[in-house]
Amino acid sequence: MAPERETARERTPSGATATTRPRTRLDQPRPPRRRLLPEWDPEAFGRLSERIARFLGTGRFIVWMTVVIIAWVLWNVFAPGDLRFDNYPFIFLTLMLSLQASYAAPLILLAQNRQDDRDRVNLEQDRKQNERSIADTEYLTREIAALRIGLGEVATRDWIRSELQDLVKELEERQDGHGVFPAERSAGRDADDR
Repeated sequence: MAPERETARERTPSGATATTRPRTRLDQPRPPRRRLLPEWDPEAFGRLSERIARFLGTGRFIVWMTVVIIAWVLWNVFAPGDLRFDNYPFIFLTLMLSLQASYAAPLILLAQNRQDDRDRVNLEQDRKQNERSIADTEYLTREIAALRIGLGEVATRDWIRSELQDLVKELEERQDGHGVFPAERSAGRDADDR
């Protein structure tokens, strides 16, 4: 009997770590829970609301709404009495128009909010693009300025030609005046100075 008691003790946890509910495994996803409310995809609902809002803002909707209202009124005025479903004050028509307006307003607001979100994202992207363009423009401006400074220090063909012509004239003048080239004269001076 003693071995049976030990196995019974091993099977049932006791103490502060003992739990009455089963342990969940952390390496596996939880099973989906049932919900009382229906689930919907907010993105799909937003796209549907935008389509409805776009339709409500067209002339086609106004024309169809006008046709339906005229047909409603004509039917309820000229149809036989037992086929009329909304008599003269047209309370049911008013109710239907109010219902349509009560759904149209939130759908239009939802579509506007989604458009505002898209506009905000587009503005942020445009702002970042403008910052990159400004940085690129400033970089190119600095590079062009550096090239201009560098070109200012580079000897051009015309400048070299004019300098060589000036040297040739100076050499000719010295040769005609003294008969000694400047290189020979400086070498002679060095020998005399020693």
